[in-house]
Formats: sequence, C-alpha cells, structure tokens
Amino acid sequence: MKKISTKITAFILIATLICACNAVKRVPEGKHLLTKNEVLVNNKATKEEIIFNQLYQNPNSTLLLGFRLRLNLYNLANLNPDSTYQAKFTNNPEKYKRQSKWLSAKQVDRLGKSFLYHGIHDFLKKTGEAPVIIDKSKIDKSILRLKYYYFNIGFFNVKANYTIDTLKTKRAKIKYAITTLEPYTLDTLKTTILTPVLDSLYEVTKSKTLIKSGDQYKTANFEDEKNRITTHFRNNGAYNFQPNYITFDLDTINKVNKADVNLIINNYSYQQQDSSKTEPFKLYKISDVNIYTDYLPNGGNQKITDSISYNNFNLYGRKKIKYKPRAITNAIFITKGTLFADYKTVLTTRYLNNLKIFNYPTIQYEVDKRDTTAHSLIAKVYLTPRKKYSFGTTLDVTHSNIQDIGIGLSASETIRNVFNGAETLEIAARGNIGSSKDLANPNNNFFNVSEYGLDLKLSFPRIFIPFATEKIIPKSMIPSTLITMGFAKQRNIGLDKENFTGALSYNWTPKRNNTARFDLFNAQFVRNLNPQNYFNVYRSSYNALNELAQKPSYGVNPTYFNDNNDLIIENGTNSFINGVLGSNPSIFPNASDFASIKSIEERRIRLSENDFILATSYSFTKTTKIDLLDNNFYLFRTKIESAGTLLSLVSKTASLPKNSDNNYEIFNLEYSEYIKTEFDYIKHWDLTKEKVFAVRTFFGIAIPFGNSDNVPFSRSYFSGGSNDNRAWQPYSLGPGSSGASNDFNEANMKIALSGEFRFKVLGSLKGALFVDAGNIWNVLDNVEDEKATFKNLNDLKDIAIGSGFGLRYDLSFFVIRFDLGFKTYNPANETSKRWFNEYNFGHSVLNFGINYPF
Repeated sequence: MKKISTKITAFILIATLICACNAVKRVPEGKHLLTKNEVLVNNKATKEEIIFNQLYQNPNSTLLLGFRLRLNLYNLANLNPDSTYQAKFTNNPEKYKRQSKWLSAKQVDRLGKSFLYHGIHDFLKKTGEAPVIIDKSKIDKSILRLKYYYFNIGFFNVKANYTIDTLKTKRAKIKYAITTLEPYTLDTLKTTILTPVLDSLYEVTKSKTLIKSGDQYKTANFEDEKNRITTHFRNNGAYNFQPNYITFDLDTINKVNKADVNLIINNYSYQQQDSSKTEPFKLYKISDVNIYTDYLPNGGNQKITDSISYNNFNLYGRKKIKYKPRAITNAIFITKGTLFADYKTVLTTRYLNNLKIFNYPTIQYEVDKRDTTAHSLIAKVYLTPRKKYSFGTTLDVTHSNIQDIGIGLSASETIRNVFNGAETLEIAARGNIGSSKDLANPNNNFFNVSEYGLDLKLSFPRIFIPFATEKIIPKSMIPSTLITMGFAKQRNIGLDKENFTGALSYNWTPKRNNTARFDLFNAQFVRNLNPQNYFNVYRSSYNALNELAQKPSYGVNPTYFNDNNDLIIENGTNSFINGVLGSNPSIFPNASDFASIKSIEERRIRLSENDFILATSYSFTKTTKIDLLDNNFYLFRTKIESAGTLLSLVSKTASLPKNSDNNYEIFNLEYSEYIKTEFDYIKHWDLTKEKVFAVRTFFGIAIPFGNSDNVPFSRSYFSGGSNDNRAWQPYSLGPGSSGASNDFNEANMKIALSGEFRFKVLGSLKGALFVDAGNIWNVLDNVEDEKATFKNLNDLKDIAIGSGFGLRYDLSFFVIRFDLGFKTYNPANETSKRWFNEYNFGHSVLNFGINYPF
C-alpha cells in the first residue's frame, strides 16, 4: 500500500509539472514569448555579458537545464481569483445559499479572500515571473542602447538592426546584428588650462594620464581622467574644484578614424548677486583646525564654555572637556599651515569613527575672513559623543562543530573614554546550553552541554608600547591596541574544562581593505576538570583497549573487569595499561598490540593533561570585497604563530632545570612549543543573474619542537562539518586513510579545497551545488601510524572528496543554510571501493549552518 501511495503521489506531482510547463499559457494570441536573444557582431556570435546587458528584454529566467521554474509557477496562478470565486456562485445560486446556512454570508464572502482561494495565487504571481512578450518598442530601445554602447568604446559609425525568428506557436527569438566598422583612436593631445597654478599641478601628474595617443577612444577613460585630475587638484589645495570644470574637445575634421583631443580646464565661476563671475582657482591653506568635542546635531545650545589649544589644534566644549587633547588630535590629519586635501578629510573621518566613542563625525570648511587674500580655510570638526555607558544583551541560537544546537545568552557593559584617552572597556558575561549527540550523555538529556564565561576587553586607539612606532606604523594606518582577558568553564563537553586566556594585540590597516594583527603574546591555560572521564568520552579508544584486554592469552586479572567482562573505568583501564607499560610490567602482549596500547595511552595523556600555551603571532588579511552585495572579489588570509619560544629562551638563559622527561616546566606544567602557519584564499566570480561561483583553498601546518613532540588539541586541525568537507561529520574524517578510528580525529596538517556554484531558486531561496576536497595528516610529530601520517606527495591520494547540493534562505541579516553531502571518494576504503561506493542517501550527511561556508 505504501508503494502504491508513493507512485500515486509521484504521478500527481509529475502531472502537475507537465500542466504547468505550458510556457505560452499566458501569451496572448498574435504575440510571442521571447525564448532567446542572439547578438551577432560583425557576423560573429558573441556571449559577452556587457553586450546582453544593453538589451531591454531578456527571456524568462531559468533554473537548471533551461527549466523556467518561475514562469511555470506564474502560469499556475489564477490571475483573477476574485472573479473565479464569485463565478461559481453566479452559475449556482443554490450553492451560495447552502454554504450561507452553514456559515454566515459574510464568512462565505471572506472565504474568497482566504489563502486557499486567493492567497495561494498571490503567492504564485509574486514568486513566479510573468512571460516576457516580445515588444517591438523595447527592441528599438535595445538597438539605441547597443549603438550608444559601441559609440562609447570608439565605434562612431556603428550600424545595428534586428530580425524576429518565429520558432513555433507563440514562441520566437530575436537576432541582433551589429556592424562596428573601424574604431576611432586618439591622435594628438594638448591642454588648455586657464589657471596657471592648476596648469603647474597638472604637469606634475601628466605622465599618469589615462588619455594616451594611439589608444582606442573610450568614454569611460575620459570620465576616469576627469576624476583623477579632480582628485589630484583637491588633494593639493584646490578646494573649489569639481569635475564639471574639465571638458574634452574632440576634433575629427580631416581625420580618418582618428581624433585630436584638447583637455580644457576653465577658471572658477561663481554667482555674485545677479551676475556670474570667473576668476583663476586658488590653492587654499588651513589657517585653523577647530574641534567641537560635544556638538549637538539637533541645533540646541552650542554656547562654548571650555577651550584648549594643543599642538595648533583648538578644542572647544559646551561643558568641561573630558578628553585628553592628544587622544582627539591624534585622529585629526588636517593640520594648520598645510594645503587643503580631500584625503585628509577622509582619513580623519575614518579614524574618528574607528574610535567608537563618537557618532559619525561631520567636517566642514569655511573661508577664513581674516585672510585678506582669501587663500585660507578654517576646518571645523564636529563630534557628538556616544553615551559613556551602554548595556546590551544578546540571545543567540548557534550551530557549531561541537554542538548540534546551542542557546546562548550574553550581557555586556561598555564604558567609553575610560581614562579620558578615548579608550573603550567592555565587560561581558555569557552562558550557553546546548545539545550534542556526539558527546558522552549517559542520562540521555537533550541539553547535555553547558558553558559560562567572563570576558574583558580594553581597547586603546594607538599602539600601546613604551617606544615610538610612528615611523613603522604611522597613524594613517589607524593603529589600535587590544588587551583581552577571559575565563570560561565548560561542563559535559568531553572532560569538562576551565579555560583562562589573555592577549596583547596590535591592529592596523596598512592599506585600504588590508588588515594586519600582531599578538605580542596570546596566553591560554586549559585545565581539564574531569580527566578520569576520558574513556567514557573517547569510546573508540576504550573499545580498542577493552578488546585487547579480553584476549585470553594475556591472562589479565579478572578484577579489572565488570560483570559484562568489560574493563572498569577507571580502575580497570589504568591497571591494564600499567600492567603493560609500567616500570614492572606483568602483561606481555605481542609487538603489534603493545604499540596499539602505547598509542592509546599517549593519546589519553595528551588529551587529558592540562595545557599552557604562550604564543606570539602575526596575521594579515587582504580583500577586494567592497560591500555585502559584492559577489566578485577575493580574500587572502595568512597567519604565522610561534608558541613557547620565548619561554624556552628564558629557561635556557637562566639555566633552569628540566623534568624527568627532559622538558622545561612553568608552574609545574610543561608548556607547549610549536610553530604554526596557515594560508586561506577565497575567490568569488559573479556570473550574473544571481549566479555565483566560489572557491576556497586552505593549507595549515603546526610543527612541534623543543619542549613538545605533539601539538595541543586546541591548536590542531580537524576535517568535516558544515564549513569544511560536508560529506563527513566534524572530526570524522582522517587522519589520512586511517578511517577516523578515534572519536575526535585531529592532526597537525590540513589541506582543504572547495568549489560551490550558487544560483537563485525562488525569491530569497537560493540553491547550491558543491564539491569539497581535503583531509588532515600527522607530520613531524610523535604519531607513527603510516595511514595517519604524511610522508611525501604520494599521500595526496588520501584527499577525500565530497559533493552534494544545498539550499540557502536569505533573511538579509543572515543566511540559513542546509547542505546534503555525499561521500564521493573515501580514502579510508579499500582502493577498489573508494570512488562512489558510499554515494547514497544512507551514507549522506545533512549539514545545518548559518551564513555561507566561505
């Protein structure tokens, strides 16, 4: 019966789609649905996107394989549901009477506005897409735009026409034919600049001109040259200069496809009473910089009661000025006695906004009437302080590699201008409860994860260091210092932990869209609260150890086992391990089993011991992303981190003693020593029509040395999960071809590559097809398992590949994401069964995520 129901449902669905696929259902008689645009340029077909963007009409959008989903949804809609609803009663008045007896007449009328009769059709019309009917008036507009486009790239004598090819009933395509003839190139160049000082400024930057003899004419180059000249002039004192003062005169008389260019810059023109006057442009200098520290933007009482003069800056306040002068003036790039410059205004605005103690600043200039030559400007900087104290709370629903779902609540208090030097202090408390099916959960509680913590952040708007750094990191790079301290306590997460952190970080922007960060120190102390719970959490290690202990040939003491003949945690497990690895062994397994037991114990010690990490790191990020809507950009991140090096240097210099393992200690704890580096590259290509192709590549390696022969768990790598290889669960891939034999599989080297094609499905619903590849390996550490280690390039055959599809729903402020990943190539399988052996829904992984994976 179940199979029959499934077949019936599938039949109905297919029938519905077939009925909906009548694409010309809404096309009137005598009209044609536009199915395709073709553009021939000089008798050659072109696919250039910019050319097709000139057309006023394009065919209805397609999903995959040319299927016009939105058009078919529109065709399913009843365009006049009100009339249809009323018609069934007009043709059958008795039906209306019968329904009115069960319901009131008012309710019967309101039923026609319900979702079933009306709303569903509104939804289909809104979500769908009306058929694109060929419109000759729009074709004519397209022809004009095509001509205009080619004219703007130098084809002054372009010809364009079109034909409409009827394909079949009510369907047609349009063929545009364009003949460009020869393009015009630029010949001789000359300038006519009426203001001598501007003429001199132009000569300085003349070599950088975008208008060059021999180049093909392009209108965009002339516009860019206008902006380039304007920027140069306004950055060198020409306060009144605007692009409209620049014109270009093109002379094509007696020329064959060539044009002479004359750059003309007129004098300054202004209105005086009822007449217009002109005069040469002036270069203005800054005579004063006035800073209003507590300006009221609503125009209230602006009476000044306090003022300070500091380093040629004038600070004014309606009340007592609460800021150290240097804290404000450090953010001001406009200085007395220098030429007016636009870029200084921009830098000042960015720096002041970055302080986060003022609302967005306003900077104005006015001519200084004290200067009889009228060559001076007074710069006025208006600052409106934010509230000194602000309290905030947030409630988050999260998904991570550890928690399937988490609910977090945080409260924070922000105190601005703490020491009157524009510093910001933030104190935040947070708590979280969550659910994870991957963690030990003997009571089967849904919320089996909890965490709470306290964080302090103190930010300085400068490099906080006892020596000058201006020559290395000038203030134009907007430097800042961040001091952080934190404490967090986790319960029911593995072995339960207390995590103490502290860092001193310096941040700056070497160039626009580039950021750099240097952590002078980043300290972390991790204390495991419940190490005796190790074998309850890491069940795969326990199962392997238990299986070895049960071998009759080893004659393990029966008191080590419970009634089910399993090792007792922790007395039995510890006794068995001591019996094999202790100083006086009583159990003598074969070499292979001995190595396995030794490996299990080494991993237990590593994951259950406390960690102290003192690291120094440098990270750099560069991106071309302009804003959130930019889908054509790249992002590059790199980081290098060194841990324990400073402590080892001090230990060696002071000739401190080593422990029994020949390692240095601090506070009776061996500290970690390693060097780690990472490279991350993301590239997006905008394929138009809301289609995007994105790729990501990542490489990271952490090499232990000196005081350590392995990398702390918190600094190691894992693979799998919603932001990684989506065909595997987090921590369930690798290392290498070992088959994820542990519960939480991690290693110290990682390679990851991903490609994703994103496209629009309906409205805010987007789709994606993706391929992920990568794995983790152990390298240059104490792991000896050949399947888990990376020895040479031949081990790249262990890169796992996952593929699949996903849906994303854009809520503007974040994106909800579902991805279904299939194991395409699994290096853990036998060589003959690696490709597509688990490519089915039974082995697939459904990932839930917030925002895009990269």
